Order: sequence, then C-alpha cells, then structure tokens
Amino acid sequence: MELFSSLTDFLNTGGNVLWVIFFVSFWLWCVIFERYWFFYREYQPLRKRNIDIWQARADKSSWFAEQHRRQLLSELDCQMLRHLKLIPALIALLPMLGLLGTVTGMIQVFEVMAYLGSGNPRAMANGVSAATIPTMAGMVISLLAIPFATELDRRYKRELRTAAAEMPTYH
Repeated sequence: MELFSSLTDFLNTGGNVLWVIFFVSFWLWCVIFERYWFFYREYQPLRKRNIDIWQARADKSSWFAEQHRRQLLSELDCQMLRHLKLIPALIALLPMLGLLGTVTGMIQVFEVMAYLGSGNPRAMANGVSAATIPTMAGMVISLLAIPFATELDRRYKRELRTAAAEMPTYH
C-alpha cells in the first residue's frame, strides 16, 4: 500500500501529463511483452503449420503454387507485424508528452510568478517539479524501450526470411 501511495505522490508531483505518460508507458510495455509472448509461444506452431501446408503440396512450381506460398508467408507476416509498428510510435510519443509536461509546468511557474512575484522559490518549486519530471520520465522510458523495439524488429525480419527460405519453390 505504501508503494501505491508513493507512486501516486510521484505522479501527482509531475502533474496531469505524468499520468498520461504513465498510462502510455503501461500500454507500451504491455505491447512489448505481448510481442515477445507471441514470438516465443505462438509463432513457432503457426510457422510449422504453414510450412507443413507448403511441404504437403505436390505442385511447388506453378503460378498457383507461388500464390499459395505468398499467402502462407503473408499470414505469417501479418501475425508478426500485429502491434509491432505501434511500439516505435509509442516510443516517439513519450518524449513529446514529456515536453508537453515541461510546457504545462512552466506555465504553472509563470502563474505563480504573476501572482506572488519571483521572490518566493517555494511557491515556484511545484511548477519546476511539474516541468522536469515528465520530461525525464518520457525520455527514460523511451530510452529503455528502444532496445526491445529494435530486437523485435530484427526478429520479425529474420523470422520472415527464415520462413521464406523454408518454403522453396521449384522452377
């Protein structure tokens, strides 16, 4: 319970934008984990099924055979690409949300300065905190997610090449 309280206090310190960053980050990591789950648990049986369908086919050299091969590869491609392009979009969105937090935090600082003057640093501290925390959070989460996104993209390309190589045509 204390952890939840500390997390809530931290998110409130960063302002409303930090809450948005938190939810976008949660969404990002859910998508990343889902893609890893797919590649490690669901992809191999799907790939084996499509390769077995291709291997069971007697004709592998006609135009129809090539279209069937493309269909089997396209099914794999679509399943591997599902949500994969969302990951870099969310990674790019997080620093932008951090900058939005900076702007809204600076607006808070300027409002305090307009009402109380610049001689009250305690009053301005909340705005400065709301300006810097979202920026840091957005950048840190993005930087942590980039290696995972890169590895998933490389895995997608490698698996597509491997599946295509395992479904040879004979001309």
